[in-house]
Amino acid sequence: MNDFLPSDLPEFADRVAANQHRLNENPRGSYDFIVCGAGSSGSVVARRLAENPSVEVLLIEAGGGDEVPTVMEPAAWPGNLGSATDWGFVAEPNPHLNGRALPMSMGKVVGGGSSINVMLWARGHRSDWDFFAKEAGDESWGYDAVSNIFRQIENWQGTPDPRHRGTGGPVYVQPSPDPGPAAMAMLGAAKEIGIPTFESNNGEMMEGEGGCAVTDILVRNGRRHSIFRAYTYPFLDRPNLTLLTGTQVSRVLLERGRAVGVEAVRNGRTLRFNAAREVVLSLGAIQTPSVLMRSGIGDENELRPFDIPVVRHLPGVGRNLQDHVSFGCIWEYREPIAPRNTANAATLYWKSDSALKTPDLLFCQVEFPVPSPETADRAPAHGWTMFAGLALPKSRGRVRLRNAEPLATPRIEANMLSHPDDVKTAIACVDVCRALGNTRAFEPLVARESLPGPIGAAEMERFVRDSAVTYWHQTCSAKMGRDAMSVVDSKLRVYGIDRLRIADGSVMPRITTGNTMAPCVIIGENAARALRDEHGI
Repeated sequence: MNDFLPSDLPEFADRVAANQHRLNENPRGSYDFIVCGAGSSGSVVARRLAENPSVEVLLIEAGGGDEVPTVMEPAAWPGNLGSATDWGFVAEPNPHLNGRALPMSMGKVVGGGSSINVMLWARGHRSDWDFFAKEAGDESWGYDAVSNIFRQIENWQGTPDPRHRGTGGPVYVQPSPDPGPAAMAMLGAAKEIGIPTFESNNGEMMEGEGGCAVTDILVRNGRRHSIFRAYTYPFLDRPNLTLLTGTQVSRVLLERGRAVGVEAVRNGRTLRFNAAREVVLSLGAIQTPSVLMRSGIGDENELRPFDIPVVRHLPGVGRNLQDHVSFGCIWEYREPIAPRNTANAATLYWKSDSALKTPDLLFCQVEFPVPSPETADRAPAHGWTMFAGLALPKSRGRVRLRNAEPLATPRIEANMLSHPDDVKTAIACVDVCRALGNTRAFEPLVARESLPGPIGAAEMERFVRDSAVTYWHQTCSAKMGRDAMSVVDSKLRVYGIDRLRIADGSVMPRITTGNTMAPCVIIGENAARALRDEHGI
């Protein structure tokens, strides 16, 4: 069913192009707010601030526009990895992964991760949000409060569920249409081994032990419906919202302990933009701590070797880095089956130990083989992957400066599987995968289990270390909280610096149980509400 909006019309695109050309050609000397990064949180903040026509907003994005096939065509998303829409980060060699250095893709395009990801809308578990509220000391982060925001912002296209879902909001969410045979087999396999199934991977399913469901995705009229498209694009014809692409923020400008603007590089030129009210960093869990450190905000022991003057000693900047680590268990098809939609129509959350009350494992089914380079020689030409991993890893990594150069790529110490409990949970995760994939439900589709197969304990540990890859959910490197390692308070204000906030996945105290796009939208919404309340807009 077509569901066209005014912003879909060609004349609207022409109006946006003319307006943004004028705003870029005649930039203001100062803006009320500068939002750095047009990703899943920054797009929300910029839109919500610009809803007040008297507020001037500058939105700065390092990447370019999103009108490219790999972004807009749902099935083409793998083409973003390693492309111009990807920052192309690579983590440091990890001894816990047998010395492997994992690519850490992140979106470098308007929409950020929401423009290059698998489009899966996953709100997180009740326990995640209640943990956020406890850490922040603020019930506005609790599950009940966040659920109310989700109902306000969703335009849910599935079976009506007024207790959990909303309609009429900017985010167009639908169940994956016409799921393929592998997705339906996944639901049958879950039932077969005693895992409950649900109509959606959001709502009731993520209030208890978990379960299996067809995925909720952000696709509208056959095209990716990124958070940028949902929130920001419909406002780009307005005179008070300037979008500056191809511009990388290098540092925050600070005077007497407060943010007064940002320094950025565009086409090799260093530019300065002034903020009359606040600066908001929405650059993601790799770039946000990097910009903070280059600005003199971070661990003084990290800054001094680079001769960066310390403005505020915040030892938590760059620490607590978390990500979902995944292990590709792969089955060969009897006959090739073409992927449908986003090639990911079923997802599952479950427990590595029956004694647990909430899920600690995350499973996303992918309708083609996804091996690591180290396991690729055993992968079939045609098959499906249980892209399964640790929903709540205990390992912690770190983002550090490589040098003090304005645009230098930081060092990413992902540190996956460094905690021994994560290795045990990884092996339990693979056991659940094998139980699912070898059920009767999959027999009509599957010729054999390709990876890992029935192997011994030592070989299984080697498999999880060799097959481990990232879910591309880098988060938590500038966490919200009240302890000595916290970087922002419950209103996302950077401790000790006035007029500077962070609104992106780096503020999560811990990674959410599931894909991180939807939680980043909530972070943007809460940041915008705090800004509007504080500034009376």
